[in-house]
Amino acid sequence: MSAPSAGAGLAPPDPVPGPGPRHGPARRPAGSPTALADLLGRPRARILALLAEPGSTTGLAHRLGVSTGTVSRHLGVLHRAGLVTRARHGHLVLYLRSPLGDQLSA
Repeated sequence: MSAPSAGAGLAPPDPVPGPGPRHGPARRPAGSPTALADLLGRPRARILALLAEPGSTTGLAHRLGVSTGTVSRHLGVLHRAGLVTRARHGHLVLYLRSPLGDQLSA
């Protein structure tokens, strides 16, 4: 009994991946705001964008038109992920994008 020839019974290799019906729609550029929103979710991406300058939970909530509790939860996730830093100034806690958050936002 002879050994099967190399590649016998295997489908030909896929063509180079790219946009089209077999590979789905064209991908968004990695640094696009929409790609960041796809990764983080729109609310967290907006908060991260606003934190190019220091901001408080209350200030961010006012700018975004949402509750402070909602902003606080999002900031907690961003902080645990290392995307924002926080510093206390008296009774005020200010958040700012970390170097990693800056890279992701670029």
